[in-house]
Amino acid sequence: MTSFRVTFLCDSFYFEFNEAQGKIIDLFPAGGGGNRKGKSKKWKQMLQFPHISLCEELRQTTEKDYGSLCERQPIGRLLFRQFCETQPELRRCVKFLDAVAEYEVTPDERRKDCGHELINKYFNPKVATDSEVLLFCWEKCELQTKKTKLFVINDFLSLSNRQPVTKNTFRQYRVLGKGGFGEVCACQVRATGKMYACKKLEKKRIKKRKGESMALNEKQILEKVNSRFVVSLAYAYETKDALCLVLTLMNGGDLKFHIYHMGEAGFDETKAIFYAAEICCGLEDLHRERIVYRDLKPENILLDDHGHIRISDLGLAVHVPEGQTIKGRVGTVGYMAPEVVKNERYTFSPDWWALGCLVYEMIEGQSPFQQRKKKIKREEVERLVREVEEEYSSKFSEDAKSICKMLLAKDPTARLGCQGGGASEVKGHPIFRSMNFKRLQAGMLQPPFVPDPQAIYCKDVLDIEQFSTVKGVELDPKDESFYSKVSTGSVPIPWQNEMIETECFTELNVFYEDGLVSRDLDWRGQPSPTPKHGLLQRLFGRQDCCGNCSDSDDEPTRL
Repeated sequence: MTSFRVTFLCDSFYFEFNEAQGKIIDLFPAGGGGNRKGKSKKWKQMLQFPHISLCEELRQTTEKDYGSLCERQPIGRLLFRQFCETQPELRRCVKFLDAVAEYEVTPDERRKDCGHELINKYFNPKVATDSEVLLFCWEKCELQTKKTKLFVINDFLSLSNRQPVTKNTFRQYRVLGKGGFGEVCACQVRATGKMYACKKLEKKRIKKRKGESMALNEKQILEKVNSRFVVSLAYAYETKDALCLVLTLMNGGDLKFHIYHMGEAGFDETKAIFYAAEICCGLEDLHRERIVYRDLKPENILLDDHGHIRISDLGLAVHVPEGQTIKGRVGTVGYMAPEVVKNERYTFSPDWWALGCLVYEMIEGQSPFQQRKKKIKREEVERLVREVEEEYSSKFSEDAKSICKMLLAKDPTARLGCQGGGASEVKGHPIFRSMNFKRLQAGMLQPPFVPDPQAIYCKDVLDIEQFSTVKGVELDPKDESFYSKVSTGSVPIPWQNEMIETECFTELNVFYEDGLVSRDLDWRGQPSPTPKHGLLQRLFGRQDCCGNCSDSDDEPTRL
């Protein structure tokens, strides 16, 4: 009997049924978790605040500048705005700053009218110029940040830093695919219900392949980058056998699948240029942190539930020191730039070359230097990259042909994006003339394709080969130093976003009208002592809820 799988949606869960076995083989939640979907009954205990007396060290070390505390920190931003609502002068300043931010993302056809409304509402020409008012409002907010003891911000930050993270922090679901050092599976945070992808790096496999530096490099880069166009690292922890990176869950499949398995190969130009614009923004965010990606290809570009893309798999990415160049023949054959193939020094030029390859492939339905399902020797592909000009079919408009030619210039000094302007050069190409990049970067533009929440855009998970057992490798105590550098727990900004998205922040952020503060913020109180358990309770009772406990016996993680 031929084996096939049927996947269907029921009560916000996917069920996978194997006809040959005649049974359900897996179950996992649909969507990304939100409101109360998937939250443990004990979530408030799991996210219980430490007493403020335990946060003193963090309060002394936390940056106090306005930009860091009240703009870049998502919870800090919300708390500061709540505080400003109680101060009439600050309330007006913050509303003005928000109005300016809204003006920046206003559609072009409405921008002039929006600007006039802003001027009429907030400006008195006899008093100050617009730049003076903007500067005054910013400085006023910054000054108030220094004066105000926003202990509750430290409370949330301390919670994110001190929460223990283990495998029991999550529910584990089905395998999504394979990474270089282990499986990638779906997982869900018990306390919030938020869904993620868990990339497992098997310790023995890392050691056998001498991949410690690559694994640590990827973790540190993911932790550093905060972009809506690059997958985010939310948690990093270890188990007995693996290091686990908990990343943004992307349910829409990769671009390779969409280019080649969704009808005729390739996209129409409008769709290709939308994805190219988002990839350009992702590269811009990486390059701003002086990170060159070096592995841009269709299978590394993933779609989320809404159809927006994110760059994934940063294993080959590397930091480029200011004023320096690097070298290294790394990447994927057919996407490596001529200077990489020739082992010359470079900075960010390989990423713009790879973007040209990707734009070409999205429109043509095949890569510029090798044909799909046709084996060509690596040496021949590299010769084509170095010496041969790509060919263009009737699928390319003049603008599309122009941007590909400019990105695929053999000489990196003549390449678009490499002449001093970086991403702004690419964004300024005529093919993006109708693209509002401000709205795109704010996530306000509708993608050309929205994935069906009941579909799975990948090869059948039953066909994913299992990793073989690693033999002849033994772990020893000196490896612990490496493991501790990787398994550092939650990452502050993604963790704060999770608290906001799942509405945990709204329910935990409680202030009393009579001016009293909650027990965890009361300096007169003391931290609650850890309750002592009797012998029988320690032997047979459930462990205390600290974010690591299972919340219910009737919550299976697999069927």
